[in-house]
Amino acid sequence: ISVAGRSLEVNHMDPITAAIVAALSAGAASGATDVAKKMIVDGYEALKSLLKKKFGGNSDAADALDKLQAKPDSEGRQKTLAEELGAVNAASDPELMIAARSLLELVKALPHGEQHILHVAKGANIAQASGGSTATVTRNIYENPAKKTKD
Repeated sequence: ISVAGRSLEVNHMDPITAAIVAALSAGAASGATDVAKKMIVDGYEALKSLLKKKFGGNSDAADALDKLQAKPDSEGRQKTLAEELGAVNAASDPELMIAARSLLELVKALPHGEQHILHVAKGANIAQASGGSTATVTRNIYENPAKKTKD
C-alpha cells in the first residue's frame, strides 16, 4: 500500500492486519478531507473494538494492536500483529473480515492515486487481476501414453 508517498509492504499480511496498517498510515495522509479521515478513524476504531471484544482486551492480539498503534511504522510490530491474529485464526471470522475489507475500501478511496493493495499468491493454479480486470487459469492435462499400464 502506498499512502502519502510512503510505501507499505502488506503483501504477506492477512487482510485484517493489512487494513489496520493501512488505516494507521492513512491517519498521516495529506489531502484527505476531514470527513474521509473521520470515516477511516471510525472504521479503524470499530475493527479494533471488534478484535478486542472477540479475543479480549488483554489478549496477545489486543496487546500487539496497541503496540502497533504506538509505532505504526515498525515492521516488527506489524509482523507481531499478523502473527497474533494468525494464532487466533482471526481471518476466519466473517465479521472481522467484513470490517477489515470495509476499512481497506475507505483507505483506498482517499484522494491519492498511488495507492495500491498488493497481493501475493503462492501455489498452483492461481491467477491474479488488478484494476477491474479479470484473470483465469486454464489447465491442460495430457495423459502420457508411455505411463499407461496394461491390465
